[in-house]
Amino acid sequence: MTTKDLSLLDYHWVSQFDPDKSVLSERVYLFIKRMMDLMLVTLSMPVWLTIIALSALAIWLQEPGAPVYFVQTRTGKDGKRFRMYKFRTMVPNAEALKQKYMHLNELVWPDFKITNDPRVTRIGRVLRKTSCDELPQPFNILKGDMSLVGPRPTFFSAENYHLWHTQRLDVLPGLTGLWQIVGRAETVFDDRVRLDIAYIDRRCISLDVYILFKTIKVLLLEKGAH
Repeated sequence: MTTKDLSLLDYHWVSQFDPDKSVLSERVYLFIKRMMDLMLVTLSMPVWLTIIALSALAIWLQEPGAPVYFVQTRTGKDGKRFRMYKFRTMVPNAEALKQKYMHLNELVWPDFKITNDPRVTRIGRVLRKTSCDELPQPFNILKGDMSLVGPRPTFFSAENYHLWHTQRLDVLPGLTGLWQIVGRAETVFDDRVRLDIAYIDRRCISLDVYILFKTIKVLLLEKGAH
């Protein structure tokens, strides 16, 4: 990933993070990153568990008897498939309805996105706007399937990747990443992969911390939707 590639997307500022200047080896970096994940998730547990309980109650009250959580198989490090947890924000048969609404898909398949998706419930729209639908994913972080910062895991398998896409599979997927803070849903998959590769090439503790703080800022300003 060159500075020219990044500037085309107006993300050239990433080049200020230079892991070569770090005294940390890759092994030490990964250890500190894991400890940071566990510490931040554990310390914030009273907050996110409370919001999880309130969100689950709201979903249940809207549709008693329907599933509250949505467990979807995603693609993680080295192409390994794992079960990622989210709140259900769509009608229970949303996956089956994809074919019905395929003509509205705004991205290149297997990516799938519809602005004002008719499958999204009323409570689901609120959860998505506030990103509260992602709150069950700290459990994935505790399990070691994910990290706080990294490429977002795709619902489609690595078999659907082009060869150059597979570089994003060299690291654990994250709860947030570069495309979350600069593009979110507006960024097409190829550009998201370019951002993922830029992150992987430059990843260091300072970049991880920067992305976490920028994510909080984006959420507070309610920029975009996912």
